[in-house]
Amino acid sequence: MSEKSILLIDDEETIQEVVKIGIEIEVDWHVAIASSGSEGINLAQTQHPDVILLDVMMPDMDGFSTVAQLKANAKTRSIPVIFLTAKTQAVEKDRCKQLGVVDVITKPFNSMTLASQIAKILHWDL
Repeated sequence: MSEKSILLIDDEETIQEVVKIGIEIEVDWHVAIASSGSEGINLAQTQHPDVILLDVMMPDMDGFSTVAQLKANAKTRSIPVIFLTAKTQAVEKDRCKQLGVVDVITKPFNSMTLASQIAKILHWDL
């Protein structure tokens, strides 16, 4: 199994720690963390991760605005984005699809199986 790189864009430190520890324990993928949409966009441009996990509700720039900017940029548009959010209403899911988000993982989630969920969504072998 090749090591994957994950970019988590989430403003909550607890979520950052849980995701990083869970993924690194389960599969030893590299997890980079950004605390805001703008920081995440910059990291995505320089590190070009295999997937971006993106929170919807963040101050300054929400997940919808962040993914729109990622998809508008030639350097980042091909990076799959998975929303990691508690917002799972049908309207939100439709909006996610329109923006090109691959899937939605609902909070709360099991951090010890998060990598398996990501791999299943993206059809990666573990």
